[in-house]
Amino acid sequence: MKDPLAAFLRHLSSERAASPHTLRSYRSDLLEFAQHAGRGDAGGWLRGVDARAVRAYLAHLHGRGLDAVTIARKLAALRSWFRFLVRRGVLERNVAREVRGPRLPRKLVSFLPIDEAMVLMDATPPGHPPRARDSLVLELLYATGLRVSELAGLDLDDLDCAERTVRVLGKGGKERIVPYGSRAAGALDAHLACRGALRGPLFANRRGGRLTVRSIHSIVRRSAAACGITRRVSPHTLRHTFATHLLDAGADLRMIQELLGHSRLSTTQRYTHVSADQLMRAYDSAHPRAREK
Repeated sequence: MKDPLAAFLRHLSSERAASPHTLRSYRSDLLEFAQHAGRGDAGGWLRGVDARAVRAYLAHLHGRGLDAVTIARKLAALRSWFRFLVRRGVLERNVAREVRGPRLPRKLVSFLPIDEAMVLMDATPPGHPPRARDSLVLELLYATGLRVSELAGLDLDDLDCAERTVRVLGKGGKERIVPYGSRAAGALDAHLACRGALRGPLFANRRGGRLTVRSIHSIVRRSAAACGITRRVSPHTLRHTFATHLLDAGADLRMIQELLGHSRLSTTQRYTHVSADQLMRAYDSAHPRAREK
């Protein structure tokens, strides 16, 4: 294998359907390791890499002041690359798996309480095209829990207005069907009445091109600020809010996993610790001394 890194990136692109952003991140992280080891991105030098070299690289990253999450991501990239090379017979074993990663802080998932979510949803009433479009952006993010990239990639053909469902192409090219409710349906009708076109991207900018991820971030941020929400709100905040409110209402965790497009239940379980209200209700109803005076 002349260029192990290029081969790995081709594998991610063709067989794992990795996004351009993911490919850039992997390439950057792995080139950084190669440069730290004093090598290029090609050649047989990888056979000489051992666990000690990987630990030295992590120590170097720590010395640069990088946080634990970033260091863990770079180690995960190394493990994936080495696993690929073991399967291709380039390496005998995955030495990166022998190195323990940094302890990750338990990060609280940010979400909006129901009252703030309702204020945000009602803050941009449908009207002229930009308002109708922005209102639908907010309603669909909250109604479906889509990733911002998934929302930006929607076409009109992906919507089934009769069934109130949207077909989503998620990570790894996996397709799923997600329902949406009556309020999002009303916002969609208002947007389509202003939009006019019957095909193409669901969300378009003033020039008729597809609305970018950055623009959607701006719409969410501006809308939250306009209605007096002081905390930082992003499209991912609304995705977390969607999952948390479903969980609080008693929705099954595996159903939420399907709606969010998570391949592993452990990813969805990040949302369980933020549902304090649900935990308290369960405790109060189940524990024999919870309400005893």
